[in-house]
Amino acid sequence: MTHILPLPDFTHERVEVITGRRSALFMAVALHSSVLGSALGGARLWTYSHWSDALGDALRLSAAMTLKNATAGLDAGGGKAVIGLEPGTVLDAARRRDAFLDLGDVVESFGGRYRTAEDVGSTMDDMAVVGERTAHVVGLPDAAGGSGEPAGPTSLGVYESLRAVLESTTGSADVTGRRITISGLGQVGGRLAVRLSAEGAVLTVTDVNSARRHLATELGATWVEPGTEHLVPSDVFVPAGIGGLLTDAVIDALETAAVCGPANNPLASHSGADRLAARGILYAPDFVVNAGGVIYLDHVAKERGTREEIMQRVTQIGDTVRTILADSVERGITPLAAAEELAAARLRAGTSESVLS
Repeated sequence: MTHILPLPDFTHERVEVITGRRSALFMAVALHSSVLGSALGGARLWTYSHWSDALGDALRLSAAMTLKNATAGLDAGGGKAVIGLEPGTVLDAARRRDAFLDLGDVVESFGGRYRTAEDVGSTMDDMAVVGERTAHVVGLPDAAGGSGEPAGPTSLGVYESLRAVLESTTGSADVTGRRITISGLGQVGGRLAVRLSAEGAVLTVTDVNSARRHLATELGATWVEPGTEHLVPSDVFVPAGIGGLLTDAVIDALETAAVCGPANNPLASHSGADRLAARGILYAPDFVVNAGGVIYLDHVAKERGTREEIMQRVTQIGDTVRTILADSVERGITPLAAAEELAAARLRAGTSESVLS
């Protein structure tokens, strides 16, 4: 059977793979690193052609969370949970509840070394179900005393990152009149599209869910069929869906000056960063750009400031992007390499102090 992406190198502290006792669904919880503290990363509910694709996603995403949390200056390690559905599976309310009860049991077995949260395919209400089985969950509904939806902070961080990228490529952070293509109009991509449209950006958008086309109509954006969006000339290409979009073939045909988006692991292979650089396309690393949600969840859970103060902290992601881009130019390396070295420095130090301070 053909798999989506090859399995990554195994550098994880612990991985649990189970069949849910109640739901009979495949689940993988991957703890990549707890060097900087209890790992934090969401729980993804998604359809995969083979269980090994779901496992590979958990391994890749958890490693990306280590990089994300380290570059964000958090005292948190990296982890991820994946609930894998077979093609054609539709969960009714009872089985969905069972799935997240099962997940809660697995999270609890990590003894606090991994904290979960919502992610693609899961919701705050799902996290409330997880919370019935473990205390190691964040992003619960406001009504349950939680921090609420993290997509807003994530979108804010992407917006500030995009402004930093435009500043680097055009000399101005102003989005007015800039051609921006957004691939994926989910919770984060949709919010970003609304904000950019309000500020006068010229948008091209798409989503695998054709029902999202109504948002393009509301915003006056151009809708294109999924799989063709990378061919539309743009100032910034924003991958905001599932990872692996930027294959070698897509990169070779990509008509843009820069890539900056919230999708986790948008590069189909690590060498894609060099391929983008060879074409003169600026790449803002995903794990830096999309850290707004995890910064928000971690700070709220640890009561580090008011929500307004925490949102102000999220806006500083743009400054982190500027630092990484400047470092990459000064040293003649890709922004991805610069970001990875920033994360590595924090992990070597093993402290909660940001190396950016």
